[in-house]
Amino acid sequence: MPRRELVSKMRRHFLLLPAGIGIAAVLESVSVLAQPAGNTRSKIGVIGSGRIGGTIGGLWVKAGHPVFFSSRHPEELKDLVTQLGPLAQAGSVADAIAFGDVIFLAVPYGAMPQIGRDYAGALKGKTVLDAGNASQQRDGDIAKEVERDGIGVTSQKYLPGTHLVRAFNTMSYMIFAREANRPDPRLAIPIAGDDAEAVKVAGQLVRDAGFEPVVVGKLADAARFQRGAPGYGQSVTAAELRKTLSLAP
Repeated sequence: MPRRELVSKMRRHFLLLPAGIGIAAVLESVSVLAQPAGNTRSKIGVIGSGRIGGTIGGLWVKAGHPVFFSSRHPEELKDLVTQLGPLAQAGSVADAIAFGDVIFLAVPYGAMPQIGRDYAGALKGKTVLDAGNASQQRDGDIAKEVERDGIGVTSQKYLPGTHLVRAFNTMSYMIFAREANRPDPRLAIPIAGDDAEAVKVAGQLVRDAGFEPVVVGKLADAARFQRGAPGYGQSVTAAELRKTLSLAP
């Protein structure tokens, strides 16, 4: 069966899945579509392995990356790592940071200052992909700081010494699971960062997860796709996102 037909079939299958199906089961339905990129594999530590962390981390496992999932209750991740197979493991946040060459941060944004305080030394020098969004109702006054300074600048403030890239914050996990590895043109994922090499790494990981990265600019430019901004919630192609954000083709 041609790949395009196979992808379309798997997407139709996803839409027929019963409500409430687990993340790992959804990812299993699209695992055949994951296309490893060359021989380079990043060891990835996931901090916050809920819906976004579990979904994106699972897509990386399916693409051949070793992924260490962590949460405040790592025992609850047993089913996820069992279904994902030998490239997946779970444990503490400290263990995930020690394991990962790259860290994927997918926690409620109010936890950002605490993570920065508790793990500053361990995170220093790491490439960190930050998928958080700030909500006044959930996260408190840090949301006001985000509105004033922009989320990329704010995240870097609380994670000093990291090579921070904003990514995977603009859509729900259901969209990520459904649209991963779809036929071209792929779903666009805006990213932004100050470190060119970290942005390059993030861009490749976006591709490995089954999407198309769109580099919006520096961390200050991440405000253009933070919650409530024009680039947020855009389930579109790269060309469409660049047009929306007035970026060069």
